[in-house]
Amino acid sequence: MRVIAGENKGRALKPVAGRLTRPTTDKVKETIFNMIGPFFEGGRVLDLYGGSGSLGLEALSRGADCAVFVDKAGPACRIIHENVKNCRYDERSVILQLDSGRALERLADEKKHFDYVFLDPPYAKQHLSNDMTMMLEKDLLSRDAVVVVEHENTVLLPERFDPNLIRWKYRTYQGKTAVSIYIFQFEDQGSESVE
Repeated sequence: MRVIAGENKGRALKPVAGRLTRPTTDKVKETIFNMIGPFFEGGRVLDLYGGSGSLGLEALSRGADCAVFVDKAGPACRIIHENVKNCRYDERSVILQLDSGRALERLADEKKHFDYVFLDPPYAKQHLSNDMTMMLEKDLLSRDAVVVVEHENTVLLPERFDPNLIRWKYRTYQGKTAVSIYIFQFEDQGSESVE
């Protein structure tokens, strides 16, 4: 597992030991960032099921300003800390050892807004709809937010979570992996931004 592109291109990332964490493969990660980037001019990142921190670190390497990494498991948070330090992103990263619901509550209390959100929960524990709804209710997403959801291909997610938050792209990969990407589309934008 490594950083694929940007200022930390090729840097190895330490994985989380055990079977509870399912790391995103480099191939899937590269495809995700080709769809939403591939490079960024700033932006705030939320990596809600951090695991090793791979997705948030990739975003930082590709130009995002800062990232919040969330994982409820202590071992995962320790690995995220090691990977963040190894990539020299200590000053641009916050690591929260909380479950997703409590983390979203805290971030809402702190009036945070995010431009890029990565939801990649362990396949056995799908909280995706609850997380998406809560982010909308708590106003955690910027108007231009891109929400990337990695999930089992058997998990059926809605085409929209809100009148304006729509599924923009959907891809499946070998095995069980699917990726849904959501963006806001407002009536004053027309439909040109949707593929």
